[in-house]
Amino acid sequence: MADKGIKKIVLAYSGGLDTSIIIPWLKENYDDPEIIAVCGNVGQNDELDGLEEKALKTGASKLIVADLVDEMVEDVIIPSLKMDAKYEGYLLGTAFARPIIGKKLAQIALEEGADAVCHGCTGKGNDQVRFELAVKRWAPGMKVIAPWREWDIKSRDEEIDYAEAHDVPLKISRETNYSKDKNLWHLSHEGLDLEDPSLEPQYEKEGFLELGVSPLQAPDEPEYVTIAFESGAPVSVNGEKMKASKIIEKLNEIGGKNGIGILNLVENRLIGMKSHGVYETPGGSILYAAHFQLETITVDKDTMHLKQKLAVDFADMLYNGKWFSPMQEALTAFADVANKNVTGEVKLKLYKGNIIPAGVTSPYSLYSESLASFGESDYDQGQAAGFINAWGLPTTVLAMREKTMHDPTDISHPIKRD
Repeated sequence: MADKGIKKIVLAYSGGLDTSIIIPWLKENYDDPEIIAVCGNVGQNDELDGLEEKALKTGASKLIVADLVDEMVEDVIIPSLKMDAKYEGYLLGTAFARPIIGKKLAQIALEEGADAVCHGCTGKGNDQVRFELAVKRWAPGMKVIAPWREWDIKSRDEEIDYAEAHDVPLKISRETNYSKDKNLWHLSHEGLDLEDPSLEPQYEKEGFLELGVSPLQAPDEPEYVTIAFESGAPVSVNGEKMKASKIIEKLNEIGGKNGIGILNLVENRLIGMKSHGVYETPGGSILYAAHFQLETITVDKDTMHLKQKLAVDFADMLYNGKWFSPMQEALTAFADVANKNVTGEVKLKLYKGNIIPAGVTSPYSLYSESLASFGESDYDQGQAAGFINAWGLPTTVLAMREKTMHDPTDISHPIKRD
C-alpha cells in the first residue's frame, strides 16, 4: 500500500518512458501529491527539448533542470580517467552520472521540504542502487519510492499502454523502444533485439547509433588527433585549450564520425544477473587510449602495476554505487599522486573504429633511447649477469633442493641432512 501521508515528491525526471508515466502513476497511487520533477543535465542535449512542457502537462508542479555537466566531469570522470578505471571493458558512462544526480535529488528534496524521492529505475538494474546510496549519503532517512518495485506493470509494452491510456506523449514507438541512457560521455542501448546476445546489433540501421557511425560507414582516410594532458587531466585538443567537458564534446564529434568507441558487451550487473547492451563512447574511448599512452612513458613500473590492480577496485566501487565513500576518496588521492607527472602530448590515428598510437612526448618521460637502443647504448650489458644471478638465486636454490631430494649423496646442496 502506498503511503498516503506523502504530500510532496521529488522525482528524478528524464522525460523518457519510465519517468513520463511515473508522474500520473504517483498522482493516482499516492493521493495526488505534489510532484517536483528534477532533471540533471549531464550532457544529454536534445533530450532536454520540450521537457518542461511535458512535465507540467503530465502533472508535475514544476521542473528543475540542474546543470551537472562540469561537476560530473571534474569530480567523477577525471578521477576515473586518471585511474584508467573500466568495468569489464565498460567505460562506466551511466555510472558516472548517477552519484551526481542522486546527490542533487537529495539536496533539492531537503530544500523543497519533500517527503520522498522517486526514481524510475527497475528492480533488476544497477541504477536503483546508485541513486539510493547517494540519497542515503546526502539525505539520510529520506523515503525513496521506486515504482518498478511496486506497480503491476511488467514490461515496456505495458508502459506504453499506460502512457497511451493517460495521454502521455512519447518520442518512441514499440519498434524503436530501446532502453537508452545518454549523457556527455556515452549512450547506452538495451532491450528489443539486444536481449538476445546471439544476434548482431544493427549498427548500420538508420537511427540506431546516435553519437557516431559504424566503422563500415566511417571515412576511408584516417584522421589524426593530438591531445595534451597536465597531471593526468586533458587540457587541449589539436592545440586548442578548453575545459574538460568541451574536450569530451570535441572528441565525441571526431571519434563519432570515425566509428570509434562502439562496445557490444554482456556484463555482470550488481543485482546478480547478466545483461547485454551496446555502448557508444567515442570521446571517452579516445581519452582513455591517449591517457594510457602517456602513462607508458611517464609512470614507473611499480606504480603502474599497482594502479592497474586498483583500477578494478575503483571501477567496481563506482559501478556498484559506492562513490560517496572513504574508499573513493583514498583511491582518488592515489590516482592524483600517480598522475603527478602524466603531462605531455599524445598523437593518435583514428581509422574505421581503430585507435592507433602515432606518437607520445612528455617533459617527464622515463623513456631513454640511449639506454633502450639496439644500437650503441649507455648501458653496460655486462651488468645484467650479476643481476640475473641475484634475481635467480631462489630458482637456483629450489633446483638444488630438488636435485638433492633425488640424489641424497649429492653434498653440493647447502641444506644439511640428518
